[in-house]
Amino acid sequence: MKKIACMVMALTSLFTTRAQNLYQAPDPSMKTRWVSPENPTGEPGKGGMTNKGAKGNAFFIISPGEIKTIFDVKGAGIINRMWLSGTIGTNASQRRAVRIDMYWDGSEKPAVSAPIGDFFGIAHGLIAKYDNELFQSPEARSFNFTIPMPFRQSAFITVTNESQTELWLWYDINYTQMDKLPKDAMYFHAYWHRDLKTKPGVDFEIMPEVYGVGRYLGTNIGVIGDSLTRGTWFGEGEVKIYLDGDTEFPTLVGTGTEDYIGTGWGQNEFVGRYFGSPISKREDDIYAFYRYHINDPVYFHQNCKVTIQQMGNSSKEQMLKMREKGANIIPIWALGQDKGKTYQRRLLDEEDAPKLEDDSFPETSTHFWRSDDVCATVYFYLNKPESNLPELAPVYHRLIDLEERVWMKIK
Repeated sequence: MKKIACMVMALTSLFTTRAQNLYQAPDPSMKTRWVSPENPTGEPGKGGMTNKGAKGNAFFIISPGEIKTIFDVKGAGIINRMWLSGTIGTNASQRRAVRIDMYWDGSEKPAVSAPIGDFFGIAHGLIAKYDNELFQSPEARSFNFTIPMPFRQSAFITVTNESQTELWLWYDINYTQMDKLPKDAMYFHAYWHRDLKTKPGVDFEIMPEVYGVGRYLGTNIGVIGDSLTRGTWFGEGEVKIYLDGDTEFPTLVGTGTEDYIGTGWGQNEFVGRYFGSPISKREDDIYAFYRYHINDPVYFHQNCKVTIQQMGNSSKEQMLKMREKGANIIPIWALGQDKGKTYQRRLLDEEDAPKLEDDSFPETSTHFWRSDDVCATVYFYLNKPESNLPELAPVYHRLIDLEERVWMKIK
């Protein structure tokens, strides 16, 4: 039993390289299974039975409004990988309207509930080439995840077609069947939400407060800049992680949005193993980026909340023009000069801070609260198969304004 537990722990660890176990003989209790349209149950000797063994059932056709069960397994195991393709590769609306839900150990509430494109690592119903530690889209036509997802009694995955057109779905889900999991194996969770217009001065909650023992695994975020502030830099907001009883102030805090995803001084398109920005269109204020905490784990033992400030940067001249258009510009920080030296002006701490229209107001590099359309998918492990987070938003909320503001600009 000790040997089995050690092997299971290796499978569930995101830090263990696969090469360490390549030479080891498998324990007899551990069996490899694939679930796909060619073997929907994953049972031994039951694959490729249609069309007299020739390729006969490679995909499912899912009608609008239909819920399709794609994984229904009893017993203990760990899902290791999923590959998925089909009409979602060319249909932006389906990538946001089709939802994926995952249930562990007979729970009625899904641990994973998200638009299918967002779940696989990119926002706004977009698709791009990327390859990172958790998600991959090698030619912007398919999606993969490589995330260990343990279950003790059962695993149940559905795909719901909430789009207006037929969904053709190719997929396979690879998992390891076993007798039991270690006691400390946690459940994988994912949650998506969107704020169509964030409030100036109110942080967007990447992960609303979650209760239990767990690990914040990371997030992918989408931003569509407000038309009133278009063309200015959106990403001065700091990511804050509140842990285990934090109230007003967090334990963990970053220094800016692009800093959180490993870059600096702005944000262009790049892809990395743990952080990246597959979409960065400053001229249209459209961004999709990610950060995964694999080598820098974020643990919590009671509760956890993750937020990002809604903060931009611009010059006095630009801010005055935006205010004339009706933008609610609230300056909060600026650079000052005194005898040739630069210093930071924390305007919210100054009792007599100058107003934007004053001659004494700094001319360049001012941070201000801003309002944008922001969405996020958060990934985390929890010591229970259900979380306290709300259910997925309805399809109209997921799709509103995307055609005009995003899809017509990014093909």
